[in-house]
Amino acid sequence: MSAPSLNIRPTYSPAGSIVGTTRTNDAHTLAWLPDLIAARAVVAPHAAAIVSTTGAAMTYGDLDRRANQMAHHLIGLGVKAESVVAVCLNRSAESVLAALAVMKAGGAYLPIDPKQPRERLAFMLSDAEASAVIADPNLADELAGIASNVIDISDRACDRFSSQAPVIPKSQDQLAYVIYTSGSTGEPKGVEVTHANLANLIDWHVQAFDVTSADRASHLSNVSFDAAVWEVWPYLAKGAALYLPDNETRVSPISLRDWFMANDITISFVPTPLAESLMALPWPDKNSLRFLLTGADTLHRYPTRGLSFTLVNNYGPTECTVVTTSGRIDSRALGNDRPTIGRAITNASVYILDKNFRQVARGKAGELCVGGACVSRGYRNRPELTAEKFIPDQFGTDPSARLYRTGDLARELENGEIAYLGRIDEQIKILGHRIEPAEIEAAIDRHPAIASSIVVAHGGDCSDKRLAAYLTTTNCITPTAGELREFLRASLPDYMLPSLFVKIDALPVTANGKIDRTALPEPAIENTLRDEAFVAPQSPTEKRLAEIVRDLLHLTSVSVNDNFFLLGGHSLLGTQLIVKIRSAFSVDLSLRSLFDAPTIAELSREIERLIVARVESMSEEEALALLA
Repeated sequence: MSAPSLNIRPTYSPAGSIVGTTRTNDAHTLAWLPDLIAARAVVAPHAAAIVSTTGAAMTYGDLDRRANQMAHHLIGLGVKAESVVAVCLNRSAESVLAALAVMKAGGAYLPIDPKQPRERLAFMLSDAEASAVIADPNLADELAGIASNVIDISDRACDRFSSQAPVIPKSQDQLAYVIYTSGSTGEPKGVEVTHANLANLIDWHVQAFDVTSADRASHLSNVSFDAAVWEVWPYLAKGAALYLPDNETRVSPISLRDWFMANDITISFVPTPLAESLMALPWPDKNSLRFLLTGADTLHRYPTRGLSFTLVNNYGPTECTVVTTSGRIDSRALGNDRPTIGRAITNASVYILDKNFRQVARGKAGELCVGGACVSRGYRNRPELTAEKFIPDQFGTDPSARLYRTGDLARELENGEIAYLGRIDEQIKILGHRIEPAEIEAAIDRHPAIASSIVVAHGGDCSDKRLAAYLTTTNCITPTAGELREFLRASLPDYMLPSLFVKIDALPVTANGKIDRTALPEPAIENTLRDEAFVAPQSPTEKRLAEIVRDLLHLTSVSVNDNFFLLGGHSLLGTQLIVKIRSAFSVDLSLRSLFDAPTIAELSREIERLIVARVESMSEEEALALLA
């Protein structure tokens, strides 16, 4: 017997239990997002809309007024329905303001991380056919050479325009935003999301989590990460306040927990690795946090008993408007299996299909395919890829409806929830970023010394995964790891740079001539490319620290000159390293000190300096107690 479509909305009772009721709406009849925010500006113009990292607040009145003025400026530049405007800004009140202004002008915003390599940034602007770019002053002049109509966000030239909302044609079928993801063809691809898609996400979210103007939500994600869409718009649509922590706080579990408490945050989305660390911390019995939302990676742990907030695990590809399924994770469900990804959200249908696109029986594994109001328009300027991944929905009554093939393997459990089982293809997810190995391989193969390459992920949990590139060379000259990274930085963002480069004589193949990823050798001292010769740890501090780093990064060896971050370390692992250093050496390091001294040798010297300083400040009694 075929399994039914899983179009059950996860609503939350006061106790947090999932209620299997279905509610439908027509996303095309929902309110236009800019109008919802404008209405909040009328009702509560002095209420805080966005509270920046410094504590300064932008009110709803200011947000709406300035967005209207910028929208008029954009319209004067020719922006209209279906126009794409890039927002090349760091996470800030200004990045939210700029995106809102683009939508008020009728256009679609394209969020871009300003730290993207210029080659990649130029490609996205060209591929998206961006008609304008809103950027910070440090980048505005540089972008002027590769884009037209560059608007400096710090230039108050928009102040001369009307503060009244522009009168424009509105259709829920219009594009709301475009976000680029890694592409298997060797180039990133843009996902086109409509206002109807976005309206459905907002409507589901505010009802599922009972969002009101009294809520205080966090905005942690990079602007180019689609989770930022979910972090921002549902709350502004309901008049809630959006709080932004600083960059160091947002990646440190202890600092983030304390920031939640200090700012009375009621709802927060945090990436899975960070959520797993937060769940393990002690929390006060009374705090404001109601929901801790997580997603973007596989959740491996259940929440500890006694937490005062509800943990909700979420799943959804960018192509399906951020969230497709959602479910409360209860500590009472502790078991050997991983937490589920819940059930489909409002107006979404989830099907688990075999290779012939037939539904599999409950409990059987198959490809997770998504239909309904969350399915985006497709890929920008990629009709063939869109036709391949967005297929006709044979299960519905609408002949124009489509299913998105996620490429994820899943199965339906007896209780109707969905278990995520992994990927069907080679796609990798690291810290929430979808990475197509083929895109990295294409960039590596452009190096004149490289004959061929293959990229895989090493490590188990989402926070432990690191990219390793296996490569063969064209001649006797082998580039160093540093040279390869510098070469790749011209076209790839940092999260796509391999941590390890392993030289092999030939790529292993199966009897059918396909690459055999299972036959790749483990990275070792003798086959891993370095910037300089391996130097073994010498002092007791170096040896103990190298052991800690080696275990944390799942490596067989670490040179004293190896850079923690180039070995695959990142901010979240950095906070774990600092905790382990505190336990081993009884010294307190900041995350900034790890960035300043990222090698075993440098960090050992800093640890020894702190130990000496601590001993010198001790009284005679304290020193004797320490020796005892």
